[in-house]
Amino acid sequence: MIGPSIRIKGDVSGDEDLLIQGHVEGTITLRAHEVVVGESGQVSADILAKTIRIDGKVNGDITGTENVVISRLGNVRGNIIAPRVLLEDGAIFKGSIDMDPGDTAAKASPQAAREPAAFPTPENKAPRLDLKSG
Repeated sequence: MIGPSIRIKGDVSGDEDLLIQGHVEGTITLRAHEVVVGESGQVSADILAKTIRIDGKVNGDITGTENVVISRLGNVRGNIIAPRVLLEDGAIFKGSIDMDPGDTAAKASPQAAREPAAFPTPENKAPRLDLKSG
């Protein structure tokens, strides 16, 4: 737990769940665990975790490998990537949401590698043969 009077600048990582009631600036990476930003929590960081719940304020991108919940008290400015996202009634959110059920790690790959092949157009189709009997 990061208590209400604690301020952290830098990278936060580890192998356990984390409750943030204080201030964090930087990045938060807990890939296999839960991050909760409590009511008094103020985060200016990108967050990557298995599950994420926001009851306080977050300014940064959020990636949840399982789910992300922004409670009625939550305030988020940033983009969300997660297979399941819940915005409770009253939540404040500004950003985009990507709920692609694919692997969220694939989001780091270039856009071109994720897009499907283009549909054939008249210019790139094989020429048509007209056969006439004679």
